[in-house]
Amino acid sequence: MTDDAVQDHPGAAAAGGDEVALDLSEVRGLAAWVPAAIADRAPLVTVIGDAMLDGWWSGTIERFCREAPAPVVDITRREYAAGGAANTAMNLAALGARVRMCGLIGTDDAGRRLRGILEDAGVDTTHLLQDPRVGTTTKYRILGGDQVMLRLDDTPEEIPAAAAAALAATIPDAVAGAGAVMVCDYGSGALGGEVRATLAQASTLDPGTLVVVDAHDTAAWSALGPDIVTPNAQEAAQVLGARLDARMDRAAAVTARSGELLAATNAGAVVVTLDRDGTVLLGQDGEEHRTWARPATERQASGAGDTFVASLTAARAAGLPLTTSLDLAQAAADVVVHRPGTSVCTTADLTGHLQQAADTALDTDELLRRVAEDRAAGKRIVLTNGCFDVLHRGHTRSLNQAKQLGDVLVVALNDDAGVRRLKGPDRPINPIADRAGIIASLSCVDYVTVFATDTLVPLIDLLKPDVYAKGGDYTAQMLEETPAVEACGGRVSILDYVPERSTAAVVRRIRSMPLGGDVT
Repeated sequence: MTDDAVQDHPGAAAAGGDEVALDLSEVRGLAAWVPAAIADRAPLVTVIGDAMLDGWWSGTIERFCREAPAPVVDITRREYAAGGAANTAMNLAALGARVRMCGLIGTDDAGRRLRGILEDAGVDTTHLLQDPRVGTTTKYRILGGDQVMLRLDDTPEEIPAAAAAALAATIPDAVAGAGAVMVCDYGSGALGGEVRATLAQASTLDPGTLVVVDAHDTAAWSALGPDIVTPNAQEAAQVLGARLDARMDRAAAVTARSGELLAATNAGAVVVTLDRDGTVLLGQDGEEHRTWARPATERQASGAGDTFVASLTAARAAGLPLTTSLDLAQAAADVVVHRPGTSVCTTADLTGHLQQAADTALDTDELLRRVAEDRAAGKRIVLTNGCFDVLHRGHTRSLNQAKQLGDVLVVALNDDAGVRRLKGPDRPINPIADRAGIIASLSCVDYVTVFATDTLVPLIDLLKPDVYAKGGDYTAQMLEETPAVEACGGRVSILDYVPERSTAAVVRRIRSMPLGGDVT
């Protein structure tokens, strides 16, 4: 995988493959065609894990019961959805993957209902074993009006050894030919030593199979040598023998101990999910990447973590770079976290979400209004700017660094005329609407605006940023904007320079390709 990237290719989403093929390993930034490109590739993914049935029973509350000071919920609607690993499988299918579900459920009503939900979604349940000795795990929420009043969990106390052995025996067939294998181990006991040993055997997985582990005890799967593990903050803290809570900078805490996490999990990359604080990627080569969530103000959603890991796996299995896959997974999680109940993010949902980002460039008045609200809430404002014509690794790395300098990141883009003045008459490659949409889709970016002046000084005078961040081979003394930033009480921060990662180099490579060849 190379690090330069094609930003956009309008024909890449066309079904049937008649357009020029695009190598997704070169894509940086989330254009609206990317979800359809993943669905077009339809990666085969096997999900092995704890399948559950979620129930959402809602009704009205008009009285309290006589026996205790508890409200009586008169149930008016019962809704069911696949939960746990089954919800992960549903999300994969909704994004166009071909999915096999491998796990243990009971022969009870819940098990039959769960199998039917999966099959209706097109999930292959050949390897979803139903055993009369196993009860299907259920999680039923009782809602009064819009409020969750109670959750009823029914989980088997233990998994019979014979049932676990039967699950282990079906795994070689379940993973045969799969481009990716996802392990979703939530501690039921079904994925015990025998299952782990079977998966870890060299003969079980095809060479090159992507292995993703989402487990309560991440280190327990170290013998598998997974490509990606996705612990949440609590699970990462367990691996580290440390405490991580929302009052601290959890991203910084896990980043400082990335070596320990990678060694304990034996993974190629660790993605720590931080709920409202997004995620942080820690790679073996020292690669780091952040995403920032757009949380809902009121939480009634369930399964956003399943959506995240499913989207990450689908994107990676289709060939997207890991950092781009992470951004896409965050976007998918942002979609479902704003919905009530257990839901999935479809290709159409994700396309629409990214398309909305293409229309989010703010004029100066609206930008100043929003920033004034943020500043009144005590947030630090970071401003950066550039052409961002063809997005590459240097861009995304700089933008992630800029976000970490404050709370709100504003990206100001040169308009098309400004790019021509800076880069020449044959630029930009991508017009401002496309460039704004790509940048706005990145989770680290809060606001995008467009400026027509030769320097950013007029906008700085109005916006008065706390930090002005500039990427590239600069010093603060070289920048015309520095006096304006300092005059308003801000400071200039020079971001890391990524050598040999330039838009010009990407453009030269694109133009050197023969007509009809792959766009890379």
